[in-house]
Amino acid sequence: MKWTTKPAAVLFSLALAFSASAQAAVEGVDYTVLNKPIPQRDASKIEVLEFFGYFCIHCQNFDPVLLSYSKTFPKDVYLRTEHVVWMPEMLGLARVAAAVNASGLKYQANPAIFKAVHEQKINLADTATFKSWAAAQKSFDSKKLIAAYDAPASLAAAKKMQSLTETYRIDGTPDVIVGGKYRVIFSSDWANGQKIIGELINKVRQERSGKAAR
Repeated sequence: MKWTTKPAAVLFSLALAFSASAQAAVEGVDYTVLNKPIPQRDASKIEVLEFFGYFCIHCQNFDPVLLSYSKTFPKDVYLRTEHVVWMPEMLGLARVAAAVNASGLKYQANPAIFKAVHEQKINLADTATFKSWAAAQKSFDSKKLIAAYDAPASLAAAKKMQSLTETYRIDGTPDVIVGGKYRVIFSSDWANGQKIIGELINKVRQERSGKAAR
């Protein structure tokens, strides 16, 4: 299993090999606990937060798994995605991600965006290039996405993503955090990662139920 990490000047991949656990999620094997919890957007539910990058090939591979899985989330669970910004040049792609979030087109647009970046080598970080590319797409509502991209809120959201990346020292992608504090260790394959996410969702739910009963 590989994922993309932050370097001094360029991005590189680091391979990991751990044994997958068949038991409930185990700390240090399947997940770690954040020293600094990340506030959820909705404290009344369980947040599955993914830090990702459109430039990240591993994120491209994981994205259909996570999006498909998110469609099965119970009502008390929701998916939140934030694009990492390790350098100013990444703000352009973060703005695209912010527009995708704001327009609600994640499920329709993400496959095309990843394909454009990785297979077609299109520089979607550039505003003019992105808008020209988006206008020609048929797999999603391009007008809706471009309108969200042009809104001042998209750039503000991209800068917020940069702040989150720096504040919580996100140095690899994809990085999934459940309940604001449990970071998934992707140790074997994406399917196992999905399994761990599910176990951590249950863990957070049980912990909160225990506190509520006291």
